[in-house]
This record gives sequence, structure tokens and C-alpha cells, in this order.
Amino acid sequence: MNEGDHDVVVIGGGQAGLAVAYYLRRAGIDFLMLDAEDRPGGAWLHAWDSLHLFSPATYSSLPGWPMPPSRSDGFPSRDEVIDYLTRYEQRYAFPIERSCHVETVERDPERLCLQLRNGRTFTARAVVSATGTWSAPYIPDHPGRELFRGGQLHSAEYRSPIPFAGKRVLVVGGGNSGAQILAEVSALAETVWVTLKDPVFLPDDVDGRVLFERASARVRGDFDQASTTTLGDIVMVPPVKEARDRGVLKSVRPFLRFTIDGVLWADGTETHVDAVLWCTGFRPATGHLRSLGVVGPDGRIEVVDQRAVEEPRLWLQGYGNWTGAASATLIGAGRTARELAPRIKAALQMPASFI
Repeated sequence: MNEGDHDVVVIGGGQAGLAVAYYLRRAGIDFLMLDAEDRPGGAWLHAWDSLHLFSPATYSSLPGWPMPPSRSDGFPSRDEVIDYLTRYEQRYAFPIERSCHVETVERDPERLCLQLRNGRTFTARAVVSATGTWSAPYIPDHPGRELFRGGQLHSAEYRSPIPFAGKRVLVVGGGNSGAQILAEVSALAETVWVTLKDPVFLPDDVDGRVLFERASARVRGDFDQASTTTLGDIVMVPPVKEARDRGVLKSVRPFLRFTIDGVLWADGTETHVDAVLWCTGFRPATGHLRSLGVVGPDGRIEVVDQRAVEEPRLWLQGYGNWTGAASATLIGAGRTARELAPRIKAALQMPASFI
């Protein structure tokens, strides 16, 4: 049974979905949001307990309403971001239905049909997928991983260092998540940090504001402003600085393979390991779109200006640079949504056969 037809359905109620909703409302477009979570907060609901932004609140806001300053006078915490997203949603009273997991999106002659896990069905003239990446963690297929008897946990499931106290832990993967998780786990456990290459640490006085602008400039092709900075470069937030002072921010190159109780290195030596923390990133959570035949092996979809090339009624928001410069960040989600809404409105004004 079709429970509702709308001009636009937005799949996902996290930061990317909220940013799109803000501009769709300003454009006067009829829309509905479907979110798989049972409460506001998006991916931030699943982040580890001590996670903080690495930009000030003033540089981490969605459109229309600034994020309040952090109560700690530092960078906003995970809980403060969740509180902000909750109040942002309440402030604008967006039409949103929760605990709505979209299983598939299928073609109809004039609409896209969304089938939910609970059996409900919605149709729309256009669909914006804003499901992010958090529900699609990536772990490389490292030789022998299935034989390893120790614990394995992706950063998507990591909450705190307490379960690893007194153990020998391999932290695999660089970037900000790898550095921040290493920083707090190494205070309670013996750690080895494994990265493909030497991590790049930003100067102590550079935070996420500079990182975002330089990375965005790179996407725009403004290489004079971009320098060599990328969103994978490590911001020296307080826990990472403290770990540097303890001398633990040293990484080694990848091991050859897993053994039953550890790993084997290129020089033939073996290290016993109790647990592995995979900080190896994510893939786009686009499984619900595979029924359209537009999803590549890496989860990405070919887009031009955020519009799917092979299905022009489908739009993508918030998955990373391929859907707009730094679109997976709070401030980037707002900037790309501002560009997306007028494109959707223009498409909806065209005859159905051209959409």
C-alpha cells in the first residue's frame, strides 16, 4: 500500500538530510524525510564516547541556525553535536518519519518507489539519498584475517578504550579517527599503529577550518589555495597532542598477514596481538539503491552536479567530495545542499518525460 506521494523524499535524517531539508523548505518544495534511526543525531549517535569535532562550533553549523559554543570552551563534543542536531530538527519542524529503513528504491513510469523494511511504500518524483557512510564500514581483506582468534572491531563500533585495558592492540589506519582512537587506547593498553604511509600531522595552530578550506579548494581545482592538505591530514586536538608528548604517535608499515594469535611482519618476526581496531574508513551506504542498477562496486554512483547520470530522478548528498566539496562535514553539507535544492526545483518544473 502506498502511504504517501511527494515531490521529493529525502532518505536519511542526519546532518546531510537536515541541510537538504532546510533548503527544500526555502524553495517551497513538498518533501518528506525518512530516517532509519529512532531519534535525531544521524551517524553521531554511533560515534565513540570521547569524539570531538576538530573545528569550533561557529565553523560546524548547518544553515540557518549556528551551533552554540561548546560548554567546555573547546571543540564541540559528540553529545553536543547530537544535542544541536536534535534542536535543529525541532526548530524547523521538518516532516520526518523515524525507524524507517528504506530497503529498495525502484523505478515507476513517473515516480520512484521506496520500499521500507516494515512493508510500507512511498513514491516521489525525486529522491535525495543522504544516508552517509557510517553504516557501511570498510575493512580490507587482509591475508589470514579470518584465522585470527583475537578481537576485531571497526571504528564504527568502537565506544571507549576500557575493554582494551592491559592488552596489546593493533590500531590499523591513519587519518583523524586512527590518531584519536590510538591516543586514548594507548593510555590503557600497549599499542602498535599500522598505516600505509607516514601520517601527516598539521601544525598545532591549524584546526579543521583550515583543513576544510584547503581540501575544498582542491576539489574546486584551486591548487594555489589547496596546498597539499587533505581531509585525511591529522588535526592536533588535545588528546593527540598528549599522545605525542607520550611518544606514541609513531606508525609502522603494514604487516604481511595475520596468524592465529597475532601478525607476521615483512622481516619474518611475529607479534602477539589481543585485538585489532580497524580505522580504515567507510564506503557509501548506498545498498538501498542497488535495485536501480546505478551503484558501482565501491558503493559510489556516477553523478553530475549531485544528480545520478543513469537515473536523473535520483540525487546524492553528503557522501564526500564526489557529491560536493567536503559534503560529509557539517559545514560542507550546508554548502552543497544550498546548491542542490535549486537544481531539484528546476528539474521538477520540467515535463515528467525530461526529469
